Amino acid sequence: MAEQLSPDFAKGGGLVTAIAQDWQDGTILMVAYMNEESWQLTLETRVATYWSRSRQKLWKKGESSGNVQKVHEIRLDCDLDAIVLRVEQIGGAACHTGHRSCFYRVLGDEGFEVEGEPLFDPDKVYGQ
Repeated sequence: MAEQLSPDFAKGGGLVTAIAQDWQDGTILMVAYMNEESWQLTLETRVATYWSRSRQKLWKKGESSGNVQKVHEIRLDCDLDAIVLRVEQIGGAACHTGHRSCFYRVLGDEGFEVEGEPLFDPDKVYGQ
């Protein structure tokens, strides 16, 4: 039997952590935040929309770059204070640096190393 649930936005002062994960291979693409309005827009449009803490406004992923996240599945954790969006990353790159994932730094024996090459030049996409 399906339940009608929503994230508990009150726990986090109006924001809930949202993890974007590749819907096919499970790669964690990015972490962002959602408020109630971005949650509703994501449910209605099936396009990932977040709350930008730095800009203090709604942020439809890909609105500047064209690298939109088409939502295939939504999961809520047991405490209703974290969301996983299983997405199709249009354009291949989720990170504003041009990398496929925001988690492109991997700890090796001598420190963090960059994994992979950027898929686009951020200066060309966002300007300088």
